Amino acid sequence: MDSNINLAVLIDGDNIPSAQVKEMMEEIAKYGNPTIKRIYGDWTKPNLTKWKNLLLENAITPIQQYGYTTGKNATDSAMIIDAMDILYSEKVNGFCLVSSDSDFTRLATRLREAGMKVIGIGEKKTPNPFIVACDKFIYIEILKSKIESPENDSEKDGTKDTVDKITRKDIQLIKTTIADVSDDDGWAFLGDVGSLLQKKQPNFDSRNYGFDKLTPLIKSIDIFELEQRENSKSKNKLIFVRIKQKHNPKKK
Repeated sequence: MDSNINLAVLIDGDNIPSAQVKEMMEEIAKYGNPTIKRIYGDWTKPNLTKWKNLLLENAITPIQQYGYTTGKNATDSAMIIDAMDILYSEKVNGFCLVSSDSDFTRLATRLREAGMKVIGIGEKKTPNPFIVACDKFIYIEILKSKIESPENDSEKDGTKDTVDKITRKDIQLIKTTIADVSDDDGWAFLGDVGSLLQKKQPNFDSRNYGFDKLTPLIKSIDIFELEQRENSKSKNKLIFVRIKQKHNPKKK
């Protein structure tokens, strides 16, 4: 995603913890310029008290939304209405929907139908329909583990448990994606592999598995091999990947 595009950041205060808001805003800045930043909730309730100082520090506008009916989430409706108003204002090129609530699945789908880029941010408990409705989905647990000491804090608070183990299903996804974009010799440009992985599975992120980048993740899996090549347009070398011959049924 182009980091120069304008983004509307809409946060569901009822379904997102306040602890990682600074890291969350830094993450969002990688994908665009957050020109609109709003958080929705009933600010008369004590459970949102922790947010108040953080809003000033990160220039996020609080939107008061009373719960008119018991058992109904008025925040969802307010976010959806605002999102559509912003969409028709044509002031942004994309949206960042911060929530772990599947009620925003249809909103994400509608925004993408209108040509908007949609990033989702939520906890790992987020239902899959909302995840796949986004172009990219980022787990808050990744941002949490980033700021904690891997030697001390992670074992104390269970952060280690937030790192997923690479499964056969994950490896198969990577294998088929490499095959989809590889040349006749089986080599695929790693940048193309990463882009296609994101399209196939919006929540695919090397940080879910404890790696900062895709390259070390691929390197950690024995059935893949990497090759660096000179880049005529830059000093940075291009990285290519392929499935090792004995693990590739198409190559003999």
